[in-house]
Amino acid sequence: MIGLGIIGERVAGNLRKRGFQVYVWNRTPRPVQNFLGSPAEVAQLCDFVQIFVSDDEALLEMARQLSPALKAQHIVSAHSTVAPETMRATADIIRRREALFLDAPFTGSKAAAEKGELVYYIGGHDATLRQARPVLEASSREIVEIGEIGEATLMKVATNIITMATVQAGAEALALIRKSGLSSEKLIAAMRGNASNSVTLSTKLTVMAEGNFTPNFSLKHMFKDMRIARRIANGLGIDLPFTELARDLLMDELKNGRENDDYSSIAHKYFPDTASYERPAALETARGNASSDSQTSLPADENKAGSASESEAQAQSQESEIAEKPSNRFGRWFHARS
Repeated sequence: MIGLGIIGERVAGNLRKRGFQVYVWNRTPRPVQNFLGSPAEVAQLCDFVQIFVSDDEALLEMARQLSPALKAQHIVSAHSTVAPETMRATADIIRRREALFLDAPFTGSKAAAEKGELVYYIGGHDATLRQARPVLEASSREIVEIGEIGEATLMKVATNIITMATVQAGAEALALIRKSGLSSEKLIAAMRGNASNSVTLSTKLTVMAEGNFTPNFSLKHMFKDMRIARRIANGLGIDLPFTELARDLLMDELKNGRENDDYSSIAHKYFPDTASYERPAALETARGNASSDSQTSLPADENKAGSASESEAQAQSQESEIAEKPSNRFGRWFHARS
């Protein structure tokens, strides 16, 4: 196991519960069982290596550090949300050593990881997945086969567009209700039986109403994912107006120093004053109702504590991105169709 963040640490725990012998490495040393000195040492002792790191550069760097120790019996699975071309480049590094590789991003919250209920999206050969399945099943409730390497990562980026859209719609609805003089709890109650409701929406409506943005999935990583989606769309020659809007909203929050808050902190656009948030008892009831549904998991921040940090180059790239003039959001979409 490489990367002992919110998810990696809990995946390692589930593997141990299932009887696997687990060796781990993390950029920041941890006083944990079987902690080794380098990624290469992990490969020397383990035939199956799972990588849970935060971004493109971290994933490529872990592949480079693993590479000298890899042999034909190794299977490496990468669980980061990165650009599809980064996932393919990582696979190339691994395969040069005749090892096997799976593109395996996941969806699921800290609680889902704790219970071994992640959902993995898989890109790669069927035969590789057959060998890897017992390890992946130790931390998951479902394994969804998507296609080739890079395609599972593309699917994860697409699902994160939907997740972001859900929370943005919730923030707008909450603003409409609150500015009209109705309480947040009435919106939460109204959505409970609505066909458009989801665990994500129920939970995020509650935290946005409270103004409690403790991260489950950090804003800086949702921003990263929207940038990836935007680059993919540009390469395909298609317009994604919501993704442009989401990027700008997230960028505004980054400028305000909230990169480590939950991405639902975009609600600050409508409620900039913390005194305007609500914390009635009914919201605690709503939170309990939302968290009781174990069949659907929230997206997680896969690197939160202890995975490889952003590289200097990536930080400079983000600075440059923040400095850009905001996009015209929906303007280009309507102009092109008028």
